[in-house]
Amino acid sequence: MEIHCFDIDQTGSGQRLDAYLAGEAPGLSRSHIQKLVGEGMVAVNGGPEKASYRLREGDSVVLRIPPPVELVVDPEPIPLDIYFEDPDVVVVNKPRGMVVHPAEGNYRGTLVNALLHHCSDLSGINGVMRPGIVHRLDKDTSGLLMVAKNDTAHVDLARQLSERKVDRIYLGLMHGNVKNERGSISAPIGRHPGDRQKMAVEPRNGKPAVTHYTVLDRFCDCTLLSLKLETGRTHQIRVHMAYLGHPVVGDPKYGPSKNRFGLEGQFLHAARLGFTHPRSGQNLSFEAPLPEILREVLNKAGK
Repeated sequence: MEIHCFDIDQTGSGQRLDAYLAGEAPGLSRSHIQKLVGEGMVAVNGGPEKASYRLREGDSVVLRIPPPVELVVDPEPIPLDIYFEDPDVVVVNKPRGMVVHPAEGNYRGTLVNALLHHCSDLSGINGVMRPGIVHRLDKDTSGLLMVAKNDTAHVDLARQLSERKVDRIYLGLMHGNVKNERGSISAPIGRHPGDRQKMAVEPRNGKPAVTHYTVLDRFCDCTLLSLKLETGRTHQIRVHMAYLGHPVVGDPKYGPSKNRFGLEGQFLHAARLGFTHPRSGQNLSFEAPLPEILREVLNKAGK
């Protein structure tokens, strides 16, 4: 059981209890905070209060976070598009719409469920919910993902990621006409101060994030880019391009809720993945073509 105590000062005065805790508690969403309030895990001045309670200067808040319940993840016979596999590593081309690892509301149909059926040996470093997962792609981002089949491989691949030695190239369609043929966005990314479900460019509290881009094609109202990640922050490309004024087509979280293509979910595809094999030292590189639905969008964009 984690216990966190907060003494409310002038800055916190007037805020809703759930909004304040969502901004201060480590990695908890506002809906999760509301759930904890409803379960009696939050006390204000020693007693219960509603999530909508307006805090006052001098209030004392205690938040209790129960330990997570470790769930059993069931293997599922879901087809996988495997580009490479040996005793150490699997490289998978993840389809749009597939969640990488189980989480609240998505305990079945994930890449992990499929991998557990396909492989009997996955790295246990990230626990039962994320076995073998070294890095991830958002649900509606398709493309190449590397998975570790043992802990030694996992440690080495994670090191390559942290040292920026993994080659990751994405294809993305952006709203508007991106002015420069190529460029770099260096802007720190952190949790959005007003919406805990989003990330944002946060100069004071964000972590360093760098994205390089090159224009591949221009259409009347959108631009196709090749994007190279130097870092790997959550929603990095989506946040950086929105910050530049050219959000990803189909991304309602950081851009317009509608687009003329009727595309639901961001037009982002992890097209190339390169890394050094953790055992042999061989340089490996893989490329995956755009899925059919994104090729159709490009055809419409050119008309």
